Amino acid sequence: MPTPRVGIIGAGQLGRMLALAAYPLGIECRFLDTRADAPGGQLAPIRVAALDDSKALSALARDVDVVTFDIENVSVAALESLESIAPVRPGPTIVGLAQDRLAEKRLFASLNIPTAPYVAIDSAADLDRARTTLGLPIVLKARRLGYDGRGQRIVSSPTELADAWQALGERPAIAEGLVTFEREVSLIAVRGSDRQLRFYPLTENRHRDGMLELSLAPYVNTAAQSQAEQWMRALLEQHDCRGVLTIEFFLTASGLVANEIAPRVHNSGHWTIEGTECSQFENHLRGILDLPLGSTAVRGVAAMRNLIGSVPPRERLLEIDGLHLHDYGKEPRPQRKVGHCTLLGRDRAALDDRLNALETLLKTAQK
Repeated sequence: MPTPRVGIIGAGQLGRMLALAAYPLGIECRFLDTRADAPGGQLAPIRVAALDDSKALSALARDVDVVTFDIENVSVAALESLESIAPVRPGPTIVGLAQDRLAEKRLFASLNIPTAPYVAIDSAADLDRARTTLGLPIVLKARRLGYDGRGQRIVSSPTELADAWQALGERPAIAEGLVTFEREVSLIAVRGSDRQLRFYPLTENRHRDGMLELSLAPYVNTAAQSQAEQWMRALLEQHDCRGVLTIEFFLTASGLVANEIAPRVHNSGHWTIEGTECSQFENHLRGILDLPLGSTAVRGVAAMRNLIGSVPPRERLLEIDGLHLHDYGKEPRPQRKVGHCTLLGRDRAALDDRLNALETLLKTAQK
């Protein structure tokens, strides 16, 4: 049986974790990235080129059985051009929708999935319309290329709104009404061949400065889980997606409100490596290679804590029972994800004890 080969556009930490999941399955990975020192290079060769370099992308596609990506900010036209060479999964169409916040909102609307009220911003006149329609405060977001809190700002006055749009370079944006929510949650699903479909349990996510800091799983809410799965199933089947796709939600007093999608393995699913029988990374590979999907059953309860800026001394981290360290091998830098820790516990009380020990260590290391 020939060795399966997967081409991954982007060799960041998500690509690295895909390659780590591929290795024990006898799957080879090949990367394309703008940097030779990207984390994925620790495990597989990197072809260094711009992410929209058609010649380099075509060479990657010819060398593999299927193409995927660890970042959705990839040229849709470039992905479409590869489909005559190798399958691209999840697929250029869903990537294009995820890249544009307005298209994303319209996708949700087509499936009757509730979102925050919004107004498209293409001119200064639209700012007044947004203020009148939505009231204040407003969240102003660039329509494209926004992640980890970048390209968005909460504004509370007409002056702040005008200044925020100017700071975005007066490029197309979207204004959203501020949603009052109890917590943020995400649903990760994977779809394979013959419409195989598996769901992970909802994950509760906590952010700081627009960046994911902590995930807790499973978040047990039967009604929310059922509703999220129903919407996810409709979305995956509408676009015939293969592999992992994530929907981020706000949980409000009246139910779930969709925020955004990510057609790739997701930061909020890092905990699945140790916390479930088959991680999102392994299941993504299974899904895109038409292999049987693995069980998403959980192993106790889990917390994932991103390490941002630097990694504390590993000998101190590894003193904590139930802790699994993932060091991405990145150069330390403020506001940079350089690793994460997953903590497991038999129940929430045991998990909280271990998480408190980790938080104490992180605070000490920052001094």
